[in-house]
Amino acid sequence: MPESHELETIEIQLLLEGMFRYYGFDFRNYALASLKRRIWNTIRSERLTTVSALQEKVLHNPAYLDRLLLDISVNVTAMFRDPSFYISFRNKVVPLLRTYPFIRIWHAGCSTGEEVYSMAILLQEEGLYDRCRIYATDMNELVLKTAKTGIFPLKQMKEYTQLYHQAGGKKAFSEYYTAAYENAIFRSSLKDNIVFAHHNLATDNSFNEFNVILCRNVMIYFNSHLQERVHKLFYESLTMFGVLGLGHQESLTFTPYEKYYEPIESSEKIYRRVK
Repeated sequence: MPESHELETIEIQLLLEGMFRYYGFDFRNYALASLKRRIWNTIRSERLTTVSALQEKVLHNPAYLDRLLLDISVNVTAMFRDPSFYISFRNKVVPLLRTYPFIRIWHAGCSTGEEVYSMAILLQEEGLYDRCRIYATDMNELVLKTAKTGIFPLKQMKEYTQLYHQAGGKKAFSEYYTAAYENAIFRSSLKDNIVFAHHNLATDNSFNEFNVILCRNVMIYFNSHLQERVHKLFYESLTMFGVLGLGHQESLTFTPYEKYYEPIESSEKIYRRVK
């Protein structure tokens, strides 16, 4: 008889294979340790006892799939998250973007959209938004639905206001939204040049050529095989001298694509394609 952890690994592999073959969601190359933790969170919240029991529910009831996707796709985000990244973007990347007549930006793994609206605000303040098109993509339709509304809990605005000013914001943050009951409704003009769309980094291919690609705090949940796939996708999607922005815990170092980039701001993981 196999030991319990071996059996659990087999069960997880069968669950992920079933999700991919039946629904098309591919988590087979996500980092196993954090994936296992999030799967067990779902098992407990659904009052089940095994991974196999969860698999049975997921394959026969799409409602269970939706709840599992919310748990395992990791939708941790905030407006102006990591303010120092936005300061570096203003100081180092915006001057490069001013030289382009039109700017295409891909925000991959955009989750519920807070960081997409943050970038739209920054670009508006720098006078560049009118010549930008931001493609904001995620594999999860439920979080994309939230992102498209531009409506976020009002209780988060105090924290977001502080982050906005730490990120070099130039106005009163409250100018960008209207308070209604318990929600903050962001100005519709911020959505004018944003295209929200479904895209799965694990399975889908390039769909355009971009001057900037932002994918922050997404690849930390991928194993090395999937990280390499995504780096290949980004490299093929970036124009020459295009800018790639990663999360603080992510890096191009030790990837096959490291030699094709030079750092713009190493501490903020902002790179420029040079080959």
